[in-house]
Amino acid sequence: MEMRQVLAQELDKLMSENKNIVLIDADLSKPNGVASLSKKYPERAFEVGIAEQNMASVAAGMSSYDFIPFITTFTPFATRRICDQIAISMAYAKQNVKIIGSDPGISAEFNGGTHMSVEDIGVIRSIPEIVIFEPVDNIQLKKILPQIVNYYGVVYIRMFRKEIPDVFSDSDEFDLFKASKIQDGKDISIFCSGIMVQETMAANEILKKEGILAEIINIHTLKPIDRNAIIESARKTGAVLTAENHNVIGGLKSAVCEVLMEEYPVPLRSIGINDVFGQVGKMPYLKEVYNMRAEDIVEKAKELIELKGK
Repeated sequence: MEMRQVLAQELDKLMSENKNIVLIDADLSKPNGVASLSKKYPERAFEVGIAEQNMASVAAGMSSYDFIPFITTFTPFATRRICDQIAISMAYAKQNVKIIGSDPGISAEFNGGTHMSVEDIGVIRSIPEIVIFEPVDNIQLKKILPQIVNYYGVVYIRMFRKEIPDVFSDSDEFDLFKASKIQDGKDISIFCSGIMVQETMAANEILKKEGILAEIINIHTLKPIDRNAIIESARKTGAVLTAENHNVIGGLKSAVCEVLMEEYPVPLRSIGINDVFGQVGKMPYLKEVYNMRAEDIVEKAKELIELKGK
């Protein structure tokens, strides 16, 4: 099932249970899969047109009246375009708004560089008192969404929109503020987020055949980041690789580096977009262009292990 379909299903359940949840959209309810909620909850679903800054301001205002607004749009419009409203009207004003940005990074595909937000985490991470969550699959989104509703404050949900293979099972449980260890290891720590978790799992199959046991940890919440999980794993393996669908400046790599430089410096390399703009293309092509494939993860991991040995 597409992640946007799961989002709609879960929001439907939450809206039926909590009359304070409202949905605000800026002309993208159909692409984001929530159009059906507008029909089911017409008194609690609002369309503002192509006016994202107004959408953000309306959400902040409704929060001040004890509503729990969810706003939905594509990732660049959920961050770059409304950055001032997020900073002042939401975070500084201590409001309770949930921001859903879809199609992060290279998943924007044919919408190209203008819609390919590779800096959104960096933009939002620098604003105080904001939680940044990026689900790996439908299971994680489904299980953490109620926690987000129950958390008071601004939460940015960086969400892949279409169908994606599951990494986790229905028996897995998650804590919004704790990283999820996928595999224990001893040779290298790989911290991954979003669509790069699936790519890391593919790389892991190659590494295992070469006798390399990687510790794989999903950082689903990039702010506040789980410092203990990072430090504990780095102490065990002595080498760290990050893998993210974002600029390597300002996102997961930067967050992990900040922790390790203060607590336990080790050799580190990164997989991600190396400070360039996006472009038009399908995801397999873009992964190759930006060196974000499983093969690239394997190469960097082996490079790090060799460096650690020296």
